Amino acid sequence: MEGLDSMGFEEATPIQEQAIPLVIEGQDLIACAQTGTGKTAAFILPVIHKLLQKVPMPETPQVLILVPTRELAIQIDQQIEGLGYFTGVSSIAVYGGGSGRDYDLEKKAFKSGAPIVVATPGRLIAHLNMGYVDFSDLQFLILDEADRMLDMGFLPDIQRIIAALNKDRQTLMFSATMPSAIRTLAKQILKSHKEINLAVSKPAANVLQAAYMTYENQKVKLIQKLIEGRDLPLVLIFSATKKGVKEIEQHLKKQKLNAKAIHSDLTQDERGEVLRAFKSRAIQILVATDIVSRGIDIDDISLVINYNVPGDAEDYVHRVGRTARAEKTGVAITLISEDESYKFNRIEQFIGDTIRKLPLPQELGEGPQYKVNAKKPHFSRDKNHRGSYRGKRK
Repeated sequence: MEGLDSMGFEEATPIQEQAIPLVIEGQDLIACAQTGTGKTAAFILPVIHKLLQKVPMPETPQVLILVPTRELAIQIDQQIEGLGYFTGVSSIAVYGGGSGRDYDLEKKAFKSGAPIVVATPGRLIAHLNMGYVDFSDLQFLILDEADRMLDMGFLPDIQRIIAALNKDRQTLMFSATMPSAIRTLAKQILKSHKEINLAVSKPAANVLQAAYMTYENQKVKLIQKLIEGRDLPLVLIFSATKKGVKEIEQHLKKQKLNAKAIHSDLTQDERGEVLRAFKSRAIQILVATDIVSRGIDIDDISLVINYNVPGDAEDYVHRVGRTARAEKTGVAITLISEDESYKFNRIEQFIGDTIRKLPLPQELGEGPQYKVNAKKPHFSRDKNHRGSYRGKRK
């Protein structure tokens, strides 16, 4: 309770209200809820509660939390530190990209028995292969952002890890979406489980969504118009590719905007430094790929910009979910190029809503027309071009 007070928790969110009692009762669980709804505390709080019932604490790991990215591993580890500060329950974040010293610290934590391990699958397997990880007394396996882990191809790693765990455990799956692959995995690893499903197909109601039809050469200028002169302390821009993130950063800096990019080419220390600068508002604009869309837990992001339309309708929900967190309001704007109407049609169908298309500022000129029933662009393959575009252009 002291930890809750110190972190400013006052009321439980719906996912916390439904999940916490089931976890305490010992139920296996699959829970589906939007990003920003408090899923992390929904499993951390009851797990810490149950760990405190064991006196003395066993020396082997009691809780394993698998996550898709190192950013999410760090974020969860920090939340455990805050919520469990007054309990004495400790944790270790285990992820790739660090130094040899980081690996040695992780190895030491496994051997000395850190109660809670938060890990990315690849790094954990590296430790398992060395033979010193003992999961014989594991009480909890938690898969957080399970859908993203499957999207990133971690299923074989997850299955290999599960094979190394004791079967007498409680398993919890938390996900932002519920594709068929998640249900298949749930059937394989959960026992007589309960299910929580809190309408994940729509962004939060307190997100104001809008879109602009733009040509590529208008996008950076439009971003400048959207940001300059407005009270927007933190702005998050998403691009589909690492190359795109780097180019956007360069363009924004040329416009004298306070922007920084985060992508997989940076070292873990560099990525951590960028995120800390963003959280402290030393950086106003963060440009990122989707890989970090679920690992950024910052309540004060006032504007999210999709520089291009996400290829997956569910990714749109995750990107938009970075703003309007903790019951605050926010704005999410998507820049739709002339060939992306089809993808945006799919997003509107997925969320069951028509997103308002705003006119471009007059000085930018006209943009392309939005096609309500746009057809999917098709690609040709020949000996000179692999996957070349054959969509019609005006």
